[in-house]
Amino acid sequence: MLLMKLQPREKFSFLQLAHYLARIDNEYGEKEQEIILEYCAEMGIENDDAFENDGFSLSETLKDFKSKKSKKIVILELMILIHADDKFDLKERTLINQINDAFAFSNKDMDFYSQWGKAVAALYQQGKLFIDDK
Repeated sequence: MLLMKLQPREKFSFLQLAHYLARIDNEYGEKEQEIILEYCAEMGIENDDAFENDGFSLSETLKDFKSKKSKKIVILELMILIHADDKFDLKERTLINQINDAFAFSNKDMDFYSQWGKAVAALYQQGKLFIDDK
């Protein structure tokens, strides 16, 4: 819903960032894969299943997000991904704090963004149950 508001370069950078975040805890699970595929569908771009952490530069990727609006979209959407597996582990917290060091949102805003991401992740799972053919 929000990702389509990103510029084309920002969309590809966001996808790289999402893949990096999804793998940071060494548990790239089904729920995270589903969310990333939803991101790709929303942005109209192909998924990069061959993503490698080795060539990824967090600082360079974050430079692609220039506007405050784009930065908010990135944080909000990443919070959905973080909460998709009902875990917010130390590596994910450390990464989101590094991202926020570059974006400079207040701790209060980050708490609100995290709560929003948790709620959206839960609603996404509920919606999947509603449409499940089983």
